[in-house]
Amino acid sequence: MTAWLNIVGIGEDGMDGLTPVTRATVEQADVVIGGERHHGLTPNLKAERIAWPSPFDALIDTIRTHRGKRVVVLATGDPLWYSVGPKIAKSFEADEVVFHPQLSAFQWLAVRMGWSLADLETLTVHGRPVQQMVPFIRPNARLLLLTTGAQTPSEVAEILTARGYGASRITVFGALGGDRETRFDGIASQWNHVVPDFNSMAVECVAGDGAQVLPLMGLPDDVFASDGTMTKQEVRAITLAKLMPMRGAVLWDIGCGSGSVAIEWMRGARDAVAFGVEPRADRIALATQNALALGAPRLTAIQGHAPESLAGLPKPDAVFVGGGLTEQTFQIAWNALSSHGRFVANAVTLETEAVLRDLHSKFGGQLIRLSVERAEPVGRLTGWRPAMTVTQWSLVKS
Repeated sequence: MTAWLNIVGIGEDGMDGLTPVTRATVEQADVVIGGERHHGLTPNLKAERIAWPSPFDALIDTIRTHRGKRVVVLATGDPLWYSVGPKIAKSFEADEVVFHPQLSAFQWLAVRMGWSLADLETLTVHGRPVQQMVPFIRPNARLLLLTTGAQTPSEVAEILTARGYGASRITVFGALGGDRETRFDGIASQWNHVVPDFNSMAVECVAGDGAQVLPLMGLPDDVFASDGTMTKQEVRAITLAKLMPMRGAVLWDIGCGSGSVAIEWMRGARDAVAFGVEPRADRIALATQNALALGAPRLTAIQGHAPESLAGLPKPDAVFVGGGLTEQTFQIAWNALSSHGRFVANAVTLETEAVLRDLHSKFGGQLIRLSVERAEPVGRLTGWRPAMTVTQWSLVKS
């Protein structure tokens, strides 16, 4: 099939910044689809112009209605880097589509800051909760962010300051790479700039006294709001090792409680998502609170019981049951798991442990017991205080 759909990245320099081949493609198009800004950067075209559809998810259907014509979709910078490219690539055959990349905002930011792209984090909070940046805040980290609008830099500054990184240096650019490029520099705790709606930003994290310094995974228990019922740090680390977070993967956390496992799952891999099923409303509230505070705002917390509440959930790549496993719940979860999916269940009661032993005898896998002791005060001295022993069953679907 001859390619009829061209996805063209464009910068602030408009048509002048395109290669001759790409410029000719745009000029010869029958239909050009893009945002108001994109259309403003491509004047004097003869093509039919179409604005981004609303809702944006209707874009694919809009494109399909023009199959057979010479269609150009305009995007900012590199269409395949946090833009429309991946969505389009999944929806059309490879030989139907040609991508024409331009310098991305990340590349422009790195150039302006003199930073190596290989040594920093590239993040997007465009149309997404700003809290997604939280896991990447650490001493001396350099972050480049695509923003939603003029309010985003202030929101980022507030998040940094609240976590003890108020001395962090923030630089915001508007109209990067164009004649109207602007730059705003400041410190997070004192940020008061009014910036353009269309902007990108660079952050150099500076930790102050008492700054929150957290790993991506292996979070201490006291950073979670909890009623005391949660998978503790040491057991959680082993549990996550068995669940194996992977980019874009889906977790079912059955009996999610305060959400500790689901939250670390999402912190452990880019674009990973989790669905937490929990019968108690107060624990759902805690899980939601923790997800926002710890940078996993995409947690979907569902109040309900398993296995009934599992119906209709996206196919999981991993399933965790924190307690109260039944054979019926296991069978439903196991049947739903994708190939190479991971199943992990923990038990602290004799009754649930008996279920794990029975399932282990039928399905195999690994059955272990985990015992943790922590040094705590005993009067004026110190002694070892054991936590409840956890029995863990895990297996991988081949």
